[in-house]
Amino acid sequence: MGPPDPTDAATGPPSARPAPLLIACALGIEQFALRSGHGKDAPESVTVLRTGMGPKAAAAAVRGALGEGSPIPDAAVIASGFCAGLVPGMHPGDLIVADETRGPHGSSACTSVELLAKALSRAAPGRTVHTGTLLGSDHVVRGPERAELRTTGAIAVDMESAATLGSALRVGPRPVAAVRVVVDAPEHELVRIGTLRGGISAFRVLRAVLPALFEWHRSLLLPRR
Repeated sequence: MGPPDPTDAATGPPSARPAPLLIACALGIEQFALRSGHGKDAPESVTVLRTGMGPKAAAAAVRGALGEGSPIPDAAVIASGFCAGLVPGMHPGDLIVADETRGPHGSSACTSVELLAKALSRAAPGRTVHTGTLLGSDHVVRGPERAELRTTGAIAVDMESAATLGSALRVGPRPVAAVRVVVDAPEHELVRIGTLRGGISAFRVLRAVLPALFEWHRSLLLPRR
């Protein structure tokens, strides 16, 4: 009898198993939404990492999760959670898919952006999905600063996504993405996330994106075109 077939159904070819998935967020409420949205379509290996607020905390947490001795060193990484929209006409509950994140230490190009945007439209019908540059900041953006940042060409801003993806890519090459829910927009400025009430629930929208994130992760097995 010859050696076992590497494509044997019991094991499957190694290339048919995607890398683990790491979803990074800053806040406890974001982590709870992203964990509670797991269903039967969740990947075999998915970690929802709470990094803490701010770019330094995000970069350090991601380095720790993926660095030396990590059980998931090759994980695909998604930065997720809430953000501030910069474009007039945006509403709380709109979704942001970054085609790049940009921060003080450079920019990170995102993987399979169009596929992810379409998957989000299916996962959260009725929500507007915006695609563009997601800017990194070291503080919460308010008032006139929002208009200033808009002149850079960015469509939204948050404190962790650029640091998360930049840190992940410095550890090693991997697929990366950023998906954010708008809680704060030019005509809908909030004092704090807790003031979001009534018809829009950022928690529910964030929870609803999980199937799209998992679809993006599964797509990494497909040949690139």
